[in-house]
Amino acid sequence: MTDADIDADATDRMLLQRMSAGDRDALAVLYRSYHGRLCRFLSRLTRRPDVIEEVINDCFWIAWQKASGFHGDSRVSTWIMGIAYRCGLKALRQHGDEPVEDDAMGDERGGSHDPDEDRELRDWLGKGLDRLSADQRVVVELVYGVGHTLDDVAVIMQCPVGTVKARLFHARVKLRNVLPALAGESSMHKESVS
Repeated sequence: MTDADIDADATDRMLLQRMSAGDRDALAVLYRSYHGRLCRFLSRLTRRPDVIEEVINDCFWIAWQKASGFHGDSRVSTWIMGIAYRCGLKALRQHGDEPVEDDAMGDERGGSHDPDEDRELRDWLGKGLDRLSADQRVVVELVYGVGHTLDDVAVIMQCPVGTVKARLFHARVKLRNVLPALAGESSMHKESVS
């Protein structure tokens, strides 16, 4: 863990303490701090923005209610991601996961020098990730997208570290097999459109 991670966790812990005393401003600060990360993370479970927002709200409602019960066994970010993951699974059981167009999902990353190239790369990777199971997508996002350790992911997903390692291994193998084929489809599609 870097010094920045330690400082961020200390700030999050202080916000949780304030929340446990009923400080709504602390809740608002924590919400704003995590909203973008949770949107990105939850987009690996569902592409439905309405469900993602519902899950984030449910997550912070639970965090508000249980702030005093946080014992510091993990980083606050791990605790919040775990709550969001469980809320996400519950929402999927309730709503299902009807697909929506990718354009409905907002892109929270900043612009770059060539938006078309970046969008093409994101689309290609997104199509590859769509070929994975939900658990594999979540593990990939938590490890590579959010930067959690395998131990953190095990806590979030409430499963053994070995299970996390297996899901990550199988996800990488599947991506290694499907991404080249998807790249071929993408270039063929561009040629037929031209």
